[in-house]
Amino acid sequence: MTTLFTSYRLGGLTLPNRVVMAPMTRVRAAAGGLATPSMAAYYAQRATAGLIVSEGVQPSAIGQSNPGTPGLHTDEQVEAWRPVTDAVHVNGGRIFAQIMHGGRVSHSDTTGLQPVGPSAVPAVGDVFTPTGLQPAPTPRALDTAEVPEHALSYARAARRAVDAGFDGVELHGANGYLISQFLSSNANLRTDRYGGPIANRIRFAVEAVAATVEAVGGARTGIRLSPGATFWGVEDSDVRELYTALLTELAPLGPAYVHLEATADEEVLVALRRAWPGTLVMNPTLPMGPKQTGRDDADHWLGLGADLISFGRAFIANPDLVERLRGALPIAPADEATHYQGGDAGYLTYSAHQYSA
Repeated sequence: MTTLFTSYRLGGLTLPNRVVMAPMTRVRAAAGGLATPSMAAYYAQRATAGLIVSEGVQPSAIGQSNPGTPGLHTDEQVEAWRPVTDAVHVNGGRIFAQIMHGGRVSHSDTTGLQPVGPSAVPAVGDVFTPTGLQPAPTPRALDTAEVPEHALSYARAARRAVDAGFDGVELHGANGYLISQFLSSNANLRTDRYGGPIANRIRFAVEAVAATVEAVGGARTGIRLSPGATFWGVEDSDVRELYTALLTELAPLGPAYVHLEATADEEVLVALRRAWPGTLVMNPTLPMGPKQTGRDDADHWLGLGADLISFGRAFIANPDLVERLRGALPIAPADEATHYQGGDAGYLTYSAHQYSA
């Protein structure tokens, strides 16, 4: 019988369990987008996860969304990540880097560059900048000839990720960032080959995955999607058709997995499970919603056909989450005030459960 603690073969990796640490922005990088010793300790503490997916990592200067996030587009950034991946591997873990291009969810005060997007339509809400929250600016719409370069940026970052010791990469195609913006029916108002009908709106995502698979191999490439989500004001007017078409185009490329967020009705998500022939990672609860993923949610989705289950916030305050889930031990709450404040408090200060001898 398959449980959360059954091993699983993912690409070239054997995962000792089916618990995935979901990507979570923690804005602890040093100047220049460099990973730090504290980041190495943070991920190493959680290495008992079957797989860790890192926080979002920008593939280019213009792809940075928030201040304090790490990158994978300079040699210095590659060098800074190596102690992180080494620490995870020494502790017996496996780690993918999430490659995240913010697109229009950015600000010139953060990057020194005008954000870009599929169309000149601003995100809804305020974005983080070095001086605090500011209204999301209007992005510059990418010219048709520029779009492939941004798709290739994921592949270039993936090569650097592998050089830095990551076991693979996850393309961030969710939550209103660049890939999600191209998929969207209201952020993408293009009339060229990247906009309009579904076949065009999925093109950017497919090209980004194809380039990454070519760069580092399908076994090292995953993608995260949030069907029907409305983060940063994106809308998908035809969720089931859109994402079924996308999965159909991705399948022949042979990526290691698709990672779905529970941002659509269960009926739609189950239909997408059936449409996807490969490994499915499921995040069972709404990101940033009121509920944290628990064992019952995980078991429910394993029963519906998910192969791996990702846990987000539960991993922040519980570095030994796998052991707590296995022993039905209490899951400690995280202090939300420390999620993005920087420093080691609320980052390295959570301890493992005190197990009796």
